[in-house]
Amino acid sequence: MIYSGAMLGILGGGQLGRMFTHAAQAMGYPVTVLDPDPASPAGAVAQVHLQADYADGAALAQLAATCAAVTTEFENVPAASLATLSARCVVSPAADAVAVAQDRVAEKAFFGRCGLGVVPYAVIHTEADLSALAPSLFPAIMKRARFGYDGKGQVPVADVAAARAAWQSLGAQCCVLEQRIDLACELSVVVARAADGATRVFPVAENQHRHGILDVSMVPARVAPALAEQAAQAAVAIATTLQYCGVLAVEFFVTRSGGLLVNEMAPRPHNSGHYTLDACVNSQFEQQVRALCGLPLGDTQLLMPAVMVNILGEAWTKGVPEWSRVFACATAKLHLYGKQEPRHGRKMGHYTVMHQSLDTALSEALAIRAALYPQWRVAS
Repeated sequence: MIYSGAMLGILGGGQLGRMFTHAAQAMGYPVTVLDPDPASPAGAVAQVHLQADYADGAALAQLAATCAAVTTEFENVPAASLATLSARCVVSPAADAVAVAQDRVAEKAFFGRCGLGVVPYAVIHTEADLSALAPSLFPAIMKRARFGYDGKGQVPVADVAAARAAWQSLGAQCCVLEQRIDLACELSVVVARAADGATRVFPVAENQHRHGILDVSMVPARVAPALAEQAAQAAVAIATTLQYCGVLAVEFFVTRSGGLLVNEMAPRPHNSGHYTLDACVNSQFEQQVRALCGLPLGDTQLLMPAVMVNILGEAWTKGVPEWSRVFACATAKLHLYGKQEPRHGRKMGHYTVMHQSLDTALSEALAIRAALYPQWRVAS
């Protein structure tokens, strides 16, 4: 075990790194953040901020020399950097697990090996692959195989001609064409797995997106208990097969017929798990610290139904938002990420509303949302 007082490192300095840093510091661990951004939200609160590229040899050497253990806050950190660090200190999650999540082709093949269903898809490497596409795949979404998130690197397509144009617009590089299916809802599961194989699963979240970005998460998900348990067990199976150590998020599609399909995974805490900061015995970030340091995993019990809403840069359209509307709700908790520049689609913070009734929490959360975004009068 790695006990308090030891320095922990994290690759990535965004809001997930910031919340990990706060959790680690509360548990007595100083933190070093490696991130090239001088205005890094996590770097602003960490004991040390190494302002360098994630593949910078000198920065990695300093991180390895000063940290007892290192984790990451996003999946697109070079897996080679994690492998380099692992030769000198504890690294969680492992480079090979992160590498699977970095590539949609490898990820979908992995889900298949786990015996889990995915949306019908085709891999596009060349122009010839486009000509061979089955008409039954359309309408579809063309997704870049690597480096896509929050709807970036994705183009809806109606037919082969549109798919060809989309592939070119995405750089004529490896892509995955996924059939668009009629969804009942989308779910996510955050699971923590320790090095000894112990797992703890957080309550299943039901998610709504707006323009590819998570908008609202509701917990517990409004699905049958059997379906929620199926999603939880699928997430555990993925973590176990990967021999994963750390916090892993898995996103699912629920079809109109009640089928469960795996969408993608993230080898880190997840936006849809932010409710755990306020509504669970332990947060996903404390679990990340516990798994990284070899400590026993904490309880994931939901203390009260909760609704989490993202706050995007659009809320600053007419100046600083009126935060009094959030604070007027006695069970609302506001979290701002310390980002200096609000931009369209940029996650600037979130708030969570809790209530014994999920319907009441959702109603209050959406009322706050309408006040923060007067231009958005209809829920996603």
